[in-house]
Amino acid sequence: MKQTLLRFIQNIYFLLFTFATGLFYFCFYLVGIALGLSLSFTLIGIPLLTFVLRTTSTFVQYERVQTKIYSDITTLPYRSKTIVDASFWKQAREELLDHRNWQVIFWLMLKFVIGSVALIFAVVLSVTPLVFILAPILFYVCDIYFFGGLIDTLKESLLLTTIGTLITIPCYWLSNYLVRIMGIYTRLIIKNLSK
Repeated sequence: MKQTLLRFIQNIYFLLFTFATGLFYFCFYLVGIALGLSLSFTLIGIPLLTFVLRTTSTFVQYERVQTKIYSDITTLPYRSKTIVDASFWKQAREELLDHRNWQVIFWLMLKFVIGSVALIFAVVLSVTPLVFILAPILFYVCDIYFFGGLIDTLKESLLLTTIGTLITIPCYWLSNYLVRIMGIYTRLIIKNLSK
């Protein structure tokens, strides 16, 4: 039981963490690319854009590690590019023309949308059973409605506690399933990049 509870908490944490990393990737790449492109007529824009594009392999490796830790899904190793001893401008040209960088950016920015859905599920899967289970205490403090009816007696709140205990198991299974989907998404990213 303790192991199941810890796994459930870890799943909820990973779903919340997916939203946080998705938001970070979206903001980082949106601001970095917009700033790099808008300053590209100066000497600052191209190095900034090159730096932003070089972060893709680091973030993909980070996603691999997180996927292995939380979903226990092993992915293929992502082969990052080797930096050639050439002039900076030639390296910048290679980074800008490498289609894998742009694919990784698309996949990582898409994680914001997936993370938003994961956030909604994480809150619903964790808060709903908890509120139902704590209904005998909470109905004294605040109004609790269940299918439009006000829970205002101890008997009704104990019934809600029973329902909350019963829906905890499907919430646990659904959280496991969602974490597996996130792991498969990371595997799909790396598989598409390896082509």
